[in-house]
Amino acid sequence: MKAGAMVLGSGGIVCIDEFDKISQDDRAALHEALESQTISVAKAGIIATFSARAAVLAAANPKFGRFDPHQYPAEQFDIPPTLLSRFDLIFPITDVMDEDTDRNIAKHILMQHEAAGARLADIKGFEQVEEPPIDSDLLRKYIAYARKNVSPRLSQEASEYLQKYYVDLRKTGQRQGAVPITPRQIEGLVRMSEASAKSRLSDVVELSDSETAIELSRFMLKSLALDTGGRIDIDTILTGMPREKVDRMNSILNIIKKLEESDSNIKIQKVIEDAEAAGIDSTTASKYLSELERSGDIYRPRQGIIKLVHHEAD
Repeated sequence: MKAGAMVLGSGGIVCIDEFDKISQDDRAALHEALESQTISVAKAGIIATFSARAAVLAAANPKFGRFDPHQYPAEQFDIPPTLLSRFDLIFPITDVMDEDTDRNIAKHILMQHEAAGARLADIKGFEQVEEPPIDSDLLRKYIAYARKNVSPRLSQEASEYLQKYYVDLRKTGQRQGAVPITPRQIEGLVRMSEASAKSRLSDVVELSDSETAIELSRFMLKSLALDTGGRIDIDTILTGMPREKVDRMNSILNIIKKLEESDSNIKIQKVIEDAEAAGIDSTTASKYLSELERSGDIYRPRQGIIKLVHHEAD
């Protein structure tokens, strides 16, 4: 892909498949492109900045091929949270087994193959099914016209509605002890509202456009940013670790520090028992202990024993 795709797609849209498998260099280039809509290149002593004002539509696979409903969705993306948080909308596509849906999908695919075969065999009178409601050429021209000629401005009514949604959601998060939305999401809501107005060829972003943007945002937050307590926590996407998980891991670290005061050799079973007394089940406590070990906060000098890693700053 390199950085050239973003520059070539400036003014349009860049579609990226297998987004989770792009190289580190490409990811670094995308950070700048999605943040400032520019690409900086330094070659042979010449430094140049190219415009990369392109929308990005990316598709990626979960780490293990399918989403696990018992894990946070953001943990299942092999994409750094710093890059993931720059997308305005993220939709998890799950394979739900439903007889009617499966029948319709199979029918659609098979009928398309039948129609293609009939055209190749020059069979007259074969009815083509599942034609798109809008011809692709007309849709392409419509989008090009809207991009070139329509530049909607935010109306006072739409602006106040977006502001109220942001403030109310922050208030809810303050009461629940989680961060449901950040100022970065406001810019995404404005972009989606403008896109909705542009799709109607309207020069003004109206209240209905803001409502459409907010409904999309709510759907995404409920799909990806809910913790086990049902609270909306945007840190699930922005950092890959919800506030709930951070608090529990800090609780386990505090338990280890307290036990260390009486005995330098801390038994893992004792930590798990104290964690259960603090409201953390044994399975979750064992999982978080493994994560703390991988992150270098604790280590196991021998089987069944853990110790804290003390840094020079401590």
